[in-house]
Parts: sequence; C-alpha cells; structure tokens
Amino acid sequence: MQHVKVPDDRIGVLIGQGGETMREIEARAEVRLDIDSESGNVAIEKVGDPVKGLKGPDIVKAIGRGFAPAEALGLLDDDMMIFEIVDIGAATRNKRDLRRQKGRLIGEGGRTRELMEELTGASVTIYGSTLATIGGPKQVEAVREAAEMILDGAPHGAVYSMLEERRQELKHKGMEYHPFQG
Repeated sequence: MQHVKVPDDRIGVLIGQGGETMREIEARAEVRLDIDSESGNVAIEKVGDPVKGLKGPDIVKAIGRGFAPAEALGLLDDDMMIFEIVDIGAATRNKRDLRRQKGRLIGEGGRTRELMEELTGASVTIYGSTLATIGGPKQVEAVREAAEMILDGAPHGAVYSMLEERRQELKHKGMEYHPFQG
C-alpha cells in the first residue's frame, strides 16, 4: 500500500462527480483508493495486475499536481508514459523568488509552458511549487532540461532554441515527438 497527499482543492477532482473519477481510476489501474477528504491523504492498494497497480500512485499524484483525470489516466495507455515532478521550491530562496520562478516557467500569458508542450509533445502543469510532466522518457527529459535552464536564469530564447534542437534531433533519429493524447 502506498500513500499520497493530494492538495485540498484537488480532492474533488480526484473523486469526481458522484465518485466517477475515483471508480474509473480503481477499475483501470486495478487499485483501491481510500481517500480522506479532510486531510488529503490517499491510500492506494493494488488489487489486480501489479504492473497496472504501479501506475496508480502516479495517476493520483498527477491529478494532485493539476492534470485533468483523462491526462493522468493516459499513463495507463502506454508503458512508456512516465510522470515526473520538478520541485521549483528547491531552487528558490523565499516566496517572492518562488513566484518569480513560477512566472518565468509559465511565461507571459502561459506561453512558455505552452511552448514546452508544443515542442516536446509532453503534457505540462505548474501547480503550487512544482512543475509536473507526463510524456515519454525523452519528452520528460527535454521538459526537465528546459525547466532547469529557466530556473538557472537562462534567457527564454535559449531555452526555446534548445527545445527546437531536441525536437529536430529526435525527428532525424526517427524518434519524433508525438504529442500526448489524453
């Protein structure tokens, strides 16, 4: 059994209307969820296929980090899909610095986050003090690298160029980025 903490404002999304989302996660990931809506603690127990069950905690964490349930459940559709969290707070000194770094990652009108998605094919959310990604290993790696560059103070143009180069490299190798379909 694994335990995951979900923010208060994401518990309702995890449960879904009339428990619909929770039941879908349980059925598709072959897990049982015990959700404490007061504390946000979610106990996840594997009850079927252990390989599918391994994705259960990541699905719950992804919803907790701002992904729509359909995107989070996409982790089950392909064995190569992974979920990763970058702790923005670890790279900041205080709340003001955290706001500034989040703003740089999101970009004006959300453009930087959108370009990370467009140029990698991964799905990206920025929630609380984290940046979370769902995608293939190379997609997630490219988003992580872009986020680290931005957090280290690189100009946005340099980050976009790196993402474009990475996209071209993979196209050339026949490993073209395929946009995540949730």
